[in-house]
Amino acid sequence: MNNQRRKDLKAIQERFSDLQSTITELLSDLESLKDEEQEYFDNMPEGLQGSEKGEKAENAISYLDEAIGEGENIHGSIDSIIESIETASE
Repeated sequence: MNNQRRKDLKAIQERFSDLQSTITELLSDLESLKDEEQEYFDNMPEGLQGSEKGEKAENAISYLDEAIGEGENIHGSIDSIIESIETASE
């Protein structure tokens, strides 16, 4: 591989690294919101937890958990992409 392509790969790798940092921040924000919703649900009176309001809170927690898991999968995929780029540029 010539120097120009290595330089181009390095720039792409840096962009993926930036994307990974952004995803890390977003996942942290999602985790905080999920924790707040969980605390809200946990502090509901028991009778309210079984109500529609409680069910909505539980659903929100579940979907936020799912979103976090998917985000973690993306984060892992970006790790693989960066490793492949590094190997390609050797």
